[in-house]
Amino acid sequence: MIRIDSVTKRYPDGTVAVDRLSLEIPDRSITVLVGPSGCGKTTTLRMINRMVEPSEGTILIDGVDSRQQPVNTLRRSMGYVIQNAGLFQHRTIIDNIATVPRLLGWSKDKSRARARELMERVGLDATLAKRYPYQLSGGQQQRVGVARALAADPPVLLMDEPFSAVDPVVRKGLQDELLRIQEELGKTIVFVTHDIDEAVKIGSMVAVLRTGGRLAQFAPPAELLSSPADAFVEDFLGADRGIRRLSFFSSAGLDLLTAPIVAVDATAEQIAARADAGAPYLLVTDVEGKPLGWSEPGRLTAGRIDRGQLLSHGRPFVAGQESLRAALDCAVLSPTGWAVAVDGEGRAAGVVSQQAIGEAIRGAHEDSVGPAKVLR
Repeated sequence: MIRIDSVTKRYPDGTVAVDRLSLEIPDRSITVLVGPSGCGKTTTLRMINRMVEPSEGTILIDGVDSRQQPVNTLRRSMGYVIQNAGLFQHRTIIDNIATVPRLLGWSKDKSRARARELMERVGLDATLAKRYPYQLSGGQQQRVGVARALAADPPVLLMDEPFSAVDPVVRKGLQDELLRIQEELGKTIVFVTHDIDEAVKIGSMVAVLRTGGRLAQFAPPAELLSSPADAFVEDFLGADRGIRRLSFFSSAGLDLLTAPIVAVDATAEQIAARADAGAPYLLVTDVEGKPLGWSEPGRLTAGRIDRGQLLSHGRPFVAGQESLRAALDCAVLSPTGWAVAVDGEGRAAGVVSQQAIGEAIRGAHEDSVGPAKVLR
């Protein structure tokens, strides 16, 4: 869909923002541009829709030189999302989303019907349609920005640090929402960020740029983390890139123990039987099987389990769906050193020690071949 061929951007004062950059951006996937400040990420993005004109080189959109079509036509064929959403403050949410369809000549009714459809798709309540941007939270405004970019169903979506101005919890939700929408729609997305964790999470391919707009490495996230091209890339990825790489290994193969689990209404015989289950603590669950907390076996009394004396079980991980990174994080944060695995309904599926997770990590490294997909 997009091919960047030896593109340079040189300003009149001699500053080179992008230097002979060549990239082939794959169709129907998310390509992330990441790097330090001044590396030309945003400039590259803006050259794709000609908000910035290249000094040298060619950008092909679906095989056609982007300079061969009128600039307004080019821009309307691409969705564009920026930090802080960039909404029109004097327009309602529904009319903000309908902006591009109206510019393309759609009727008001058709444009607003499309806007309502997209509000549902990006997770916005229909009751927000008549409100104005200042009446929405930052996360809601960013969802409006994504919906507006998708309104005319463009094949290409350009996103310039769209989630960097919101708090970490909202940011994670927006990232998850983008991945869900992408799975449904399959757009060609070019995404700019300075956050390597965000790049690794959402990117199918990641382009690491050096200061001065030169390409340092272009690779899938798993390859980037396992085989940095040079010292610059390795330093940019950070000292914990090995931990990040665990996001690509599933927890499905973990050897979960179910024996050290007792229900809150367990009998004395059941507690005694579980006490020799191979774990120093027992996980207590409610009658529906959902975890309540940890306890030493000797502190449990049948029929009189005091929930207030239980140690926190921490954040559990979803067995088979989340990664070894999530499982390890749960174990490290647990006061017992054991992680709790749950099923999709939140019921305890088993427990696993840090040692067992470590063995699974070693096995995953030995078996890791071919492309990998990031898990949560």
